[in-house]
Amino acid sequence: MLKAGVLGAGHLGKIHLRLLQQSKKYELVGFYDPFTENAQKVADELGYKLFDSVEALIDAVEVVDIVTPTLSHFDCAKQAIEKGKHIFIEKPITNTVLEAEAIRTLASQYHVRGQVGHVERFNPAFMAVKDLIDTPMFIETHRLAEFNPRGTDVPVVLDLMIHDIDIILSVVDSKVKSVHASGVSVISETPDIANARIEFENGCVANLTASRISMKNMRKSRFFQRDAYISVNFLEKNSEVVRMKDVPEKPDEFAMILQNAEGVKKQIYYDNPEVVANNAILDELESFADAIKNNTTPIVSLRQGTEALRVAHQIIDCFNV
Repeated sequence: MLKAGVLGAGHLGKIHLRLLQQSKKYELVGFYDPFTENAQKVADELGYKLFDSVEALIDAVEVVDIVTPTLSHFDCAKQAIEKGKHIFIEKPITNTVLEAEAIRTLASQYHVRGQVGHVERFNPAFMAVKDLIDTPMFIETHRLAEFNPRGTDVPVVLDLMIHDIDIILSVVDSKVKSVHASGVSVISETPDIANARIEFENGCVANLTASRISMKNMRKSRFFQRDAYISVNFLEKNSEVVRMKDVPEKPDEFAMILQNAEGVKKQIYYDNPEVVANNAILDELESFADAIKNNTTPIVSLRQGTEALRVAHQIIDCFNV
């Protein structure tokens, strides 16, 4: 079991603490949080060991789980890496791309592993269809949330849209060609609703919408590719695959058949892949343990976390033009 410690004991930090304690791949050593009153309350009520400094916690573990506000990610990661500790770091990887690049360089110099907490990669609805997504040419995503003051210290792009940016970059095997976007600040100092269009060199286009001032919650992505349409509902955790195939010689009498202007007929096939329930946060943490033990690249690497952040900042830069 890998000795692990958590930096940050806020809402998400407490979830990480609980799951690391449950895991058979980690030994939870303890945590540190600079907000003394909250930290002591967590230690008293939940029984986790509270360290009195970042340095003390880092010295006591092999894996540092960074669940602090984004502005502190770089400093926490830097301290851990320079002491030879592996890092799991919540999304976004850091506040700036330069910081993310520096973290990648340090991790390479000190030969440690790093994984970024883009948890939607482990969403069972996405996992059920990810191997079926093949060269999509149009992608549409909607990530809408009711207002919650937590997270409004950063633009909605870094708070919500970055989940979909990472998913898109994981399935499109092409470089980003151009980015266009617009955003509106409604209640926060930074944009609360945003739309972005990402064009890739291979011709794929992705249209992303994110809002944290919606009347309802929605997390849906649609992937359109040759002869297939794949829908993923990250919130409801279900998926649908619609395929178009040549009509067989003797189609079923209830078959859905379309015919285009040239007379070509296609039959529509619907499939709802089996979605295996899981705890996505536990799975991402344990997949990192496997990567450390097997000396393999983590499922969401520091490089991938950096690229998602790079595109996110390209989108944010459009707001300031």
